[in-house]
Amino acid sequence: MAETSEEEAYGAAYAEMAALKQAVSGVVGSVIAGVDGLLLIHDLNSGPEPHDIAALAAATFGLGRQTGLALRQGPFRESTVRSHRGYFSVYAVGDSALLAVLGGEGLNIARLHLEARQVTARLITMLDVHVAAQARL
Repeated sequence: MAETSEEEAYGAAYAEMAALKQAVSGVVGSVIAGVDGLLLIHDLNSGPEPHDIAALAAATFGLGRQTGLALRQGPFRESTVRSHRGYFSVYAVGDSALLAVLGGEGLNIARLHLEARQVTARLITMLDVHVAAQARL
């Protein structure tokens, strides 16, 4: 029965990533990774290697976490890098996971922030199922 719950959690996480892509113009794809940089799931069809995106998300998280601590502004929530040809946004999913979103030049970043914050809140519950299943192994 635990396997079904974990499968359902993964399916729901993929559905969240697909909905984010539909809701926000310019989203290329997403990666869900641990804060250690290990890839959990992704919906990237082409472009950068998903494992590399997961590692970059962890590095972004590390810098953001240290900045928040040094400035006494609290825990990491999100960070966005805007480059010449696109965006890379990383959002905390609880304390142990990250949602990294790649966007093209035409990304509606304000809309992404609104939508991604709601997605991360829902992903926390889904990832709790995954963590509980891993603990039983």
